[in-house]
Amino acid sequence: MEYLDFELPIKELEDQLDKCLVIGQESDVDVSNTCKQINKKLIDTKKQIYKNLTAWQRVQLSRHPSRPYTLDHIKALCGDTFLELHGDRGFADDKAMIGGLGKIGGQSFMIVGQQKGYNTKTRQYRNFGMANPEGYRKALRLMKMAEKFGIPVLTLIDTPGAYPGLEAEERGQGEAIARNIFEMVRLKVPIITIIVGEGASGGALGIGVGDKVYMLENTWYSVISPESCSSILWKSWEYKEQAAEALKLTSSDMKRQKLIDDIIPEPLGGAHYDRETTFKSVEEYILKGYKELKDLSTEKLIAQRMDKYSNMGEFKE
Repeated sequence: MEYLDFELPIKELEDQLDKCLVIGQESDVDVSNTCKQINKKLIDTKKQIYKNLTAWQRVQLSRHPSRPYTLDHIKALCGDTFLELHGDRGFADDKAMIGGLGKIGGQSFMIVGQQKGYNTKTRQYRNFGMANPEGYRKALRLMKMAEKFGIPVLTLIDTPGAYPGLEAEERGQGEAIARNIFEMVRLKVPIITIIVGEGASGGALGIGVGDKVYMLENTWYSVISPESCSSILWKSWEYKEQAAEALKLTSSDMKRQKLIDDIIPEPLGGAHYDRETTFKSVEEYILKGYKELKDLSTEKLIAQRMDKYSNMGEFKE
């Protein structure tokens, strides 16, 4: 297990508990009471830390290297029913954007999402989860295919942003994202969107227009990352904690501003501490969301989606 800087008190207690258990096994000394005391302190410390996380600490948790990525969710949700589909039929197959057909709870879904890597080689292969224009065009091709066959769409968002390279701009990165938003608003099938990690800027919005939008508890969703915001406002990354607080990017902030529909709870410590429980919660919310949408007529579905996004940003002084 890798530990973040604010998790070091937990690491110290876990190390103490391991040593205590080893002493008990290797000697005749009764250390059961000591182990119980350490374990109790460990549980209390975890609760104290994870119930009072700052916005920046939640950003750190969303990037935890052990956190389940999009493919992990797909494998857990669909098992061996997932069939990956490739290419945008125009330029290339973007490895940062994956998509295909799979069954969740007996219901077929067209699943689209960004995939990060878990080591240096796969991170380069997946371009760190930053999709090129062909990735967004592949996503749109699959969503239009789902519309043709009446299959609901599930999008899983986990990206530090769309790829900002020169070649991506030359191939129309802005147009590809804008086209996806335009087409998703009027797609004739239900769309369920879940932020499973980072939800940064237009890179997230390119597959983020949904009838139901959920965020896992320790994720973030914003127009810009805290580091980039800090570098623009203060010419330095040192103020990233302040930027994270000011951006109101956590799941509770987004729910309070009515920009998402609900928050999917995570196990104490984050999704990586208990993957199975996380996957189960995600599945429950997907099926619950689909149940609420499946009987709506096409006209009502699209009108409801348009109203949802039209009402965002309204406020009274």
